Amino acid sequence: MEGRTLTVHCSGPQDVTWNDAAPVEPPAEGMVHLWFATLEQLRPRTAFYRDLLDPVETERAQRFRFKQDRERFILGHGVLRELLGRYLKRDGSLIRFSRGAFGKPYLDRKRLCFNFSDTKDAILVGFTTGVEIGVDIETMARDVDHAAVSEHYFTAPEIAVIQAAGPHAKRRFLQFWTRKESVLKASGVGIMDDLRVLRVDGEHNVMTIEHEAFVKMAAEEYHVRTWHLNEQHIVSLASPTDATVINFRPVCS
Repeated sequence: MEGRTLTVHCSGPQDVTWNDAAPVEPPAEGMVHLWFATLEQLRPRTAFYRDLLDPVETERAQRFRFKQDRERFILGHGVLRELLGRYLKRDGSLIRFSRGAFGKPYLDRKRLCFNFSDTKDAILVGFTTGVEIGVDIETMARDVDHAAVSEHYFTAPEIAVIQAAGPHAKRRFLQFWTRKESVLKASGVGIMDDLRVLRVDGEHNVMTIEHEAFVKMAAEEYHVRTWHLNEQHIVSLASPTDATVINFRPVCS
């Protein structure tokens, strides 16, 4: 398959204004709802979220070797089902997913689209109507050798920007990482070995992509926004259209 051009528009990082009083109704056209919670906030509801999982998710949770990974899976997928249940006005445990070629879940015969991300200590879930999005969250508490990882996954210009950030290099690394992940998740591909095919350090990034699945599944362009939720958490949102309203909501208000 021949390569083609992809354009990625990037903005941010920005600070967040929270909206914890809005009703839980499907987002209007052009709007994105982003829901956030820390695992510490969700932990008291573990039993409730475990009961929301379907048999496949329950089996997956049981396969995790480490308790913290199993807990994060249960809380994250439980929150997703709880929120979907509130949007769809039905029992979240009864919701069934279909999956794309690379495992991205979606709802049959529904215009409500969603994407999920977790990190070491937090959960992020995004919702739109009629537009596939990708969201990614990272934490500054993550133990990562950003210099070594950058050499493997980032372009030379991106590495230069990270190095120039000095004491803020790790934060800059995570901003770029979440941008790349959000684009791949929006496309439905999910992950590729060589993230250097994506450049996300500039306001407008034009590149040639050749990965067969990515060429087939990616939109012509993506609009990527990055935010600092707080001192610890960095998130990015990718959408093939530039959302007019971004609505941040705490799961636990």
